[in-house]
Amino acid sequence: MQQRLVILGGGESGVGAAILASKEGYDVFLSDGGPLKDIHRQELIQLGIAFEEGGHTVEKVLHADEVMKSPGIPEKNDLVKQVRAKGIPVISEIELAYRHKGKSRIIGITGSNGKTTTTAMIYHICRHGELDCALVGNIGYSFARQVAEDPKEWYVVEISSFQLDDIVTFRPDVAVLTNITEDHLDRYEYKFENYIRSKFRITMNQTGDDHFIYNDDDPVIKEHLDRYPIHSNPLPFTMQHETNKGGFINKGQMNIETGNEKWQMSIYDFALKGIHNQYNTMAAGIASATVGIRKQKIREAIQSFEALEHRMEYVSTVRGVEFINDSKATNVNSTWYALESMDKPTILILGGVDKGNDYGLIRDLVKEKVKAIVCMGVDNRKIHEAFQNDVALMVNTASAEEAVKAAFHFATKGDVVLLSPACASFDLFKNYEDRGHQFKEAVRDL
Repeated sequence: MQQRLVILGGGESGVGAAILASKEGYDVFLSDGGPLKDIHRQELIQLGIAFEEGGHTVEKVLHADEVMKSPGIPEKNDLVKQVRAKGIPVISEIELAYRHKGKSRIIGITGSNGKTTTTAMIYHICRHGELDCALVGNIGYSFARQVAEDPKEWYVVEISSFQLDDIVTFRPDVAVLTNITEDHLDRYEYKFENYIRSKFRITMNQTGDDHFIYNDDDPVIKEHLDRYPIHSNPLPFTMQHETNKGGFINKGQMNIETGNEKWQMSIYDFALKGIHNQYNTMAAGIASATVGIRKQKIREAIQSFEALEHRMEYVSTVRGVEFINDSKATNVNSTWYALESMDKPTILILGGVDKGNDYGLIRDLVKEKVKAIVCMGVDNRKIHEAFQNDVALMVNTASAEEAVKAAFHFATKGDVVLLSPACASFDLFKNYEDRGHQFKEAVRDL
């Protein structure tokens, strides 16, 4: 009897899961409440995978042995509640990919901020070190699709808390936790504890053969380390003290020791600047050493790594005013990191869909570095209330073009215009990439 797998959501992860499940002999049915992209629809048709779009047929969904839920669908969704009420097991795409990866191994990266940069850097180092690997998960290809179409010896996987919520057996050989700050609380009943528990799930199936790399300077991680049973080998990274395993930075030197490798590198040779990127680079350096990349190869790769689009991305300098695209900053903590690395007077573009933000976190940095705030969102009241006593110039705008023009108007030669919204993007834009692209287009049109 074939196992019936129903997939909720027909985006990249859902379609990737459908391709893998079909290949592995499941009876697959994919259901999406909205329209599918043409490319995804064609793939499903070509492979003969049953699907529906524009709505869910409840009885077909509930006729499942197992449901794979796309990470974008919250638990409070009515259909998900019905699936849970019937006792049908729910898994995530990374769980399905894990089951069918064979002998391949996994470096899994999660965290509230820095995980995309850290993931991309680990992949860059591993490729430079000639490891047979693929970059999957939240960044790039779906993990399941990669396993189905082009399996590799190693997978470097960026993992969101939503994907970790529905794992059962998923176990990374190397787990990286960059930090934990308040984010996505709307999906966790506005309880920070629920979100923290979700992040620590990355370690839950690890054994003594595995490694857990974590930020030992992050107060939330430190406070919760003892509350979760962690069986893997701990490799902390820190700037606050020396450690005999893991990594630390002291007097401009990064020191890495993983047990089988010990080496140093000057932080002045790092391609990425800013304290937050020193943390990301330490995590990537430790992870790469753990999987056996030679230290010389790691050093070369750290020096040649290029920043990612929409993450502190330099766009242009117009009449002496520098423009930086940090559209990926969808929470306050990301914006804190961005402001922390600013060394020129800054015009800050903020706003979008607020996920329960506490702007108090960036208040001191705003007072110190920001001369004007340009709000770009449908509802900007909370931003005005937070900073009305700290910033003399504040203005509302309703598009990337308006925001860029207003920021440029406030700026003088030697200033920086920083798009670091601290909010999700879907009030005015499709996603943070669309927001970043429109920002860059508007800068080019000045």
